[in-house]
Amino acid sequence: MNILQIHNMKPQFPCTFRTFPHHSLSGSLNFSLRKSTRLSSSSFLLLLVTPIRPTFKIFTVSRIEAPFFENNKEEEEEDEERNSATNLTEFEDLAPDGVVYQNTLRLVECSMFAAVTGLVYFLSNSLSIENYFGCFFSLPIVISSLRWGVAGGRKTMVATAMLLFVLSGPVKALTYLLTHGLVGFTMGSLWRMGANWGLSIFLCTIARATGAVGYVLTSSFLIRENILALITINIHASLTFIFAAAGINTIPSMNFIYSLFGILVVLNSGFFVFLLHLLYSVFLTRLGMKDSLRLPRWLEKAL
Repeated sequence: MNILQIHNMKPQFPCTFRTFPHHSLSGSLNFSLRKSTRLSSSSFLLLLVTPIRPTFKIFTVSRIEAPFFENNKEEEEEDEERNSATNLTEFEDLAPDGVVYQNTLRLVECSMFAAVTGLVYFLSNSLSIENYFGCFFSLPIVISSLRWGVAGGRKTMVATAMLLFVLSGPVKALTYLLTHGLVGFTMGSLWRMGANWGLSIFLCTIARATGAVGYVLTSSFLIRENILALITINIHASLTFIFAAAGINTIPSMNFIYSLFGILVVLNSGFFVFLLHLLYSVFLTRLGMKDSLRLPRWLEKAL
């Protein structure tokens, strides 16, 4: 391309719809032609004078990322592994040796024992046949203690008392706790810990005697009458009549009467507890729970 060709090039202007006068249009065209030729020549000279410097662009290498579909597959595999792990834990919990299964079984057994004991006690009181079934009211607490520990026996006792509280009121619930609940809980706890019969009978006798005295005091409070004083006065009168009939001119003191009353209560409770030990041992042996019991030698030979 020559300089003459550049000078001979005609500038192209965009078409406009605006009209101008003739003299102004010619003047503007001459001015624009002169100006464009000057600019084109000067720009070309500048291009010839200035050296061309090569420019290099720095390209950065991007990190290689995994495809989107592979990420989704990995996430799905991780979710499947988590679901399989949770399913395995659930199956382990529902197994017969699982923690959840054992806790559920303990809750169900304690609830059933409490319900049966409460209903039988309520019906026996309503029908006045408590004396015929009184020896079996402590048995569910003993079984729960042997199977599920001291906590199981305590839960059975408390649940039975609450059921009787709802069905019969606080008096029957307190009576059950004092006469049967404390004895059953003490016996079941001692048998669970492997205590011998001597210690078990002694502590259960104390629990039974304490419950009997508590029952007398509770009844005295409810009927507004001192039943304990009536019992001791009757004992005093009976002993005075016996001494007079035997020709003994002595009158027993009240301290002697109180001591005699306490001894009789302890003896009564001791014989009752001993019979309960025999009955429950035979019953639990027939149920297949002999390994949980610590029986004396003479009873093991007999069974």
